Amino acid sequence: TALQVPLRGLVRLLLLLVCVMPWTEAGKVLVVPLEGSHWLSMKDVVRQLHARGHQAVVLAPEVSFYLKGEDFFTLKTYTFPYTQEESAKMFIFETKNALQRMSGIFTALRKFLAGYEQSCVKMLRDNSLMNHLNSSSFDVVLTDPVFPCGAVLAKYLRIPTVFFLRAMPCGLDFEAAQCPSPSSYIPHFFTTYSDHMSFPQRVKNMLHILGWKFICHFIFTPYASIASELFQRDLSVVDILSHASVWLFRADFVLEYPRPIMPNMVFIGGINCISRKPLSQ
Repeated sequence: TALQVPLRGLVRLLLLLVCVMPWTEAGKVLVVPLEGSHWLSMKDVVRQLHARGHQAVVLAPEVSFYLKGEDFFTLKTYTFPYTQEESAKMFIFETKNALQRMSGIFTALRKFLAGYEQSCVKMLRDNSLMNHLNSSSFDVVLTDPVFPCGAVLAKYLRIPTVFFLRAMPCGLDFEAAQCPSPSSYIPHFFTTYSDHMSFPQRVKNMLHILGWKFICHFIFTPYASIASELFQRDLSVVDILSHASVWLFRADFVLEYPRPIMPNMVFIGGINCISRKPLSQ
């Protein structure tokens, strides 16, 4: 009888601790972003992860326009073949001729993408960096699949991957997720067609998709070669992207064509939108 009161108090204390203790633990997130507006969209997500107690490490090229150190993540850099001045000069076009301007943009983009490919190879061959990442015991990799090096790295480290993207122009996202995407019925992202297409429009839609597949082959095939060399077996870009655990799309079916999706494909359109004040009466 003398022990009943202390025991009851102890039980109540244990119940109180169970109620107030968090049921989830903070994790370590390795973030492999892409430069430009891609990072500006991902930056808010990294800030929220930090606010919720997670530790974020951002792996970025040493030459960058927007990827700078912040107090809510740890910045770790890898080598990039161009200087800041060389990168800036790539996208300065003095001519006003439309054809020359388009040619200049294509040349600059090709050179810039080649720089990212070279930096990806150097990063994966940096033994000290790879050993550091391996020993850091990250729980997940958050990356933009438009820069597939993050997906290659996650596959190499054997870490679950979360893709954060708007869309991939040639349907690689839906192909990698094994999601049905009939090109004769679903309008392409860059067309103005609706789901009610005439037969000529369906033909044009398919030709449009074939054109973008050629562009994507030019952009992404080097990463398949990088992955094949790293894993000592033939891998395609689809094989690399199929490693994803979750796809986070910055889109919404309010503006997008409704289509079948897989359970691990989540539409989060609007997360970058500022909440405006309601209109007055």
